[in-house]
Amino acid sequence: MVSKLDYLAELGVDAVWVSPWYPSPMADGGYDVSDYCNIHPDFGTLADADAFIAGAHARGIKVLIDLVPNHTSSAHPWFAAALMSAPGSPERARYHFRDGLGPDGSLPPTNWGSLFGGPAWTRITETDGRPGQWYLHMFDTTQPDVNWTNPDVNDMFDDVLRFWFDRGIDGFRIDVADSLHKDMAFPDTALAPNGFGTCMPSNGHPMWDQPALADVQRRWRAIADSYGDRVFVSEANCPGRLAFLTPDRLHTTFTFDSVFCEWDATSQRHMIDHNLRLHDDIGAGTTWVMGNHDQTRPVTRYGKRITGWPFPESGVTPESQKVWAEYLFPWPTDVETGRRRARAIVLLYLALPGGMYIYQGEELGLDESENLPIASLQDPSFFKTNGRTRGRDGCRVPLPWSGQVAPFGFSPRPDAEPWLPQPAAWASLTAEAEEPDPNSTLNLYREALRLRRETDALGAGSLSWSDAGDGVLAFTRDPGFGCLTTFGGPTTLPDGADVLLASQPVAADGTVPAETTVWYRLP
Repeated sequence: MVSKLDYLAELGVDAVWVSPWYPSPMADGGYDVSDYCNIHPDFGTLADADAFIAGAHARGIKVLIDLVPNHTSSAHPWFAAALMSAPGSPERARYHFRDGLGPDGSLPPTNWGSLFGGPAWTRITETDGRPGQWYLHMFDTTQPDVNWTNPDVNDMFDDVLRFWFDRGIDGFRIDVADSLHKDMAFPDTALAPNGFGTCMPSNGHPMWDQPALADVQRRWRAIADSYGDRVFVSEANCPGRLAFLTPDRLHTTFTFDSVFCEWDATSQRHMIDHNLRLHDDIGAGTTWVMGNHDQTRPVTRYGKRITGWPFPESGVTPESQKVWAEYLFPWPTDVETGRRRARAIVLLYLALPGGMYIYQGEELGLDESENLPIASLQDPSFFKTNGRTRGRDGCRVPLPWSGQVAPFGFSPRPDAEPWLPQPAAWASLTAEAEEPDPNSTLNLYREALRLRRETDALGAGSLSWSDAGDGVLAFTRDPGFGCLTTFGGPTTLPDGADVLLASQPVAADGTVPAETTVWYRLP
């Protein structure tokens, strides 16, 4: 990672978020942590992590790392001790172990389903060989949920925060930040179509946004504040996630509506207005995202027949999300269209008030690897659903850096194999290939981030919408900045507009092509 710090600095980012780099059996891409205070040997050592942090800071880049507090790996020493201990023991009290239902305890304690498919409970075999208790796992069976009512859990994660703050990291991205605490009455939930209880975030759900979560967040915020300029960003999907953003809790939370909103001018405007209004009401900045390690890459998403869900003025409703089932259908991808739209949408979002996270590879215009060989797939959701869900491996394929054939500079060793195979078509999308091309997606991102940093109108602040006609979004920001996106056919720039940057070339007469965003200086 240290060798790519100059690439990040040249890209123009302010901070880098590193996915879990901890020791892990890698049953879920590192989100099954067996030691929170060390580095997986495949990635290096603690000394390498220190060098990365120092190198990033020397280039003016802050470092955030993943905190995975909802569950440990089943290979964590705590869970190994729990399996060797008796029911009711202190070791088991660190997790959610419960007796099963029925006369022989052969039924799960609740009907809850796992987010990866199947039940959220797994029965263990006790040390004497008898069928025993059940343990809770919101995700894979290898990721047992810890019990946040237990002081040991709270103290351990306090120590984890301090360990990494002491090593110089600038903040944490909190995985599943809206869970952690569970309703300890363990009520059943309404049945989902798969026959298990619903498990998606919703108001009043026993696995999400429990009141005691506020206490955890306040405890963490006090630790962060004791180190000075440190930040948290939450990964949360529960309806009440903005309540996390008070001065004594968390700093920011991802705005996932920008991931799921369809390619449509009206939906995008409603989505933008909705989120700016909600964040303004609580005095917090909006944090936009186009994709991440859990979502289909934007180039592929915007190249589908269905590009996301409609976003009505009132915000996302169950009715507007019914299109999601069709979105998930394996429609073919028009990559050229998807890449054109993804270039346009990133300029739109970068021009909005607030901050933005860029997922690795978006700056190269990478598409989803939709045809990975079955034998190469690793995502537990693929296996837990018997292949009905393809999983997230397609967006996790390692970046192409250089060369004409895989592994595209993945390693100094030409025979090194990355964890997932790279598409041959990526030969034209390597960082090396895009570097000299002024029209490449890489150079579009570099120029956009440079202008964003140097333009007083961008970043924090407000916007004013302009009437630009159907299928067009246009707004201005003071002082003297304009942004226009064509979701439908071509349109024309305002008289006297001086183009700063465009996702596709603008004609000399000011005609903006279809599916294009333009940044311009106002006369």
